[in-house]
Amino acid sequence: MKGQIAQRGPLVAQIEEGKTYYWCSCGKSASQPFCDGSHQGGAFTPKAYTADKTGTVYFCACKQTDSAPFCDGSHARI
Repeated sequence: MKGQIAQRGPLVAQIEEGKTYYWCSCGKSASQPFCDGSHQGGAFTPKAYTADKTGTVYFCACKQTDSAPFCDGSHARI
């Protein structure tokens, strides 16, 4: 099951090594690409991601990726 489309394209984020981020899998969060608890009571849960290095990443915003939490280009097919 895939979440609702929040955006057709990735969301770029600066991340910090060692910090854990919670990627929104439902697509309802107002804090995309991160979870704000909007999934409560539903079938979705956030995906935890701990950064192994500081830098730029491309998080999936279409919620159709097979490489969660990262963009795999699935937005080009929807």
